[in-house]
Amino acid sequence: MADERKMKFREEILKSGTRISLGRNAENNDELMKEFKGEGNTVIHTEKPGSPFCVIEGLSPTKKDIREAAAFCALRSQDWRDNKSDVLVHVFTGKEVYKRKGMKTGMFGVRRFTEIKIKKREIEKIK
Repeated sequence: MADERKMKFREEILKSGTRISLGRNAENNDELMKEFKGEGNTVIHTEKPGSPFCVIEGLSPTKKDIREAAAFCALRSQDWRDNKSDVLVHVFTGKEVYKRKGMKTGMFGVRRFTEIKIKKREIEKIK
């Protein structure tokens, strides 16, 4: 399944060796969230629309892994592309995600999340 996912989603490997999956576009974000929604995974998305969903498989990533994955999410966001400054990201679990009828492709709701600020220098460091 990992090889299939590699072709389907964008993947990055964190410094710790942890693999993360990111959506490539709105349709791909839908596929990614359908695959990981409701499971015990950590999910990251920017506060503003226009970024990939980023999934860290499992619920116990380290704080370093979360920040690094969030920096990858921010790097691929429209917020970063347009502003080149700090980016706010939301961190939540797949269980917190829902999709109501009528929501646009790539759009999901989140019941609860933690917000973290990814500094400009953190994003520039992973480029």
